[in-house]
Amino acid sequence: METFNSIAISISSLLISFIRYALHMALGQPSQQLRDLSGEHED
Repeated sequence: METFNSIAISISSLLISFIRYALHMALGQPSQQLRDLSGEHED
């Protein structure tokens, strides 16, 4: 049972780490280089 718990905790922490990395790449530091094009259009 202890082996199952350690494997489950390891897989869960890897999954959480991957999700955090994906969110950081999508919304974090690299996205600050993008421009907001909606402010450049005069309607």
